[in-house]
Amino acid sequence: MILFVPQLKAAPVSSMLPVLYPPPPFLIPRWPKGQIKDEACWSDKEYCTTTKNWYCFSKTEAESEAFEFAKRTGLDVVTVCPTLILGPLLQPAVNASSLVLIKLLKEGYDSLENKHRSIVDVRDVAQALLLVYEKPEAEGRYICTAHSIRARDLVDKLRSIFPNYNYPKSFIEVGEEDMLTSEKLQKLGWSYRPLEETLVDSVESYRKAGILD
Repeated sequence: MILFVPQLKAAPVSSMLPVLYPPPPFLIPRWPKGQIKDEACWSDKEYCTTTKNWYCFSKTEAESEAFEFAKRTGLDVVTVCPTLILGPLLQPAVNASSLVLIKLLKEGYDSLENKHRSIVDVRDVAQALLLVYEKPEAEGRYICTAHSIRARDLVDKLRSIFPNYNYPKSFIEVGEEDMLTSEKLQKLGWSYRPLEETLVDSVESYRKAGILD
């Protein structure tokens, strides 16, 4: 999605992926280990191609090219980089983000890695997009994330609200993971709804669409 008025401002939606994969330790410069990632962190395109992470490469290339285009033309480009987007569906088809939650409800995994999930509601992403577009002081990139939660805790929360689904049976512990901050976006005036509201509205919309039958 892009909000755009010729010769004024463009506000494209990017992704967390152009933020998550900075140069690895053997490349300089690199992101300090353990430091929370903010808008200054860019995924390394060469590393993405070496590891064949083509989706991340394409997202990083698209966002960086948007800023290069802005430099050449004078267009004011501001990007929003959301994490995993959940919330009620507008369309009957299941998208990749919603599938993450649907699989937690239906698949009945024997085991699942206890990874962090950084979640934001689709309605809050829409609010962020309007905010950066309308605020004259908005500039550069804005990470858009609301809740960071481990898979086990997410399943426990879902089970407490919706007990009758086929949840993962066990979890495999993993090491420390990179964290993101949306402090810059919040300073612009952005706020987000509670995680429980997002989960309830998501599941109810899946039920209504017959996805969980």
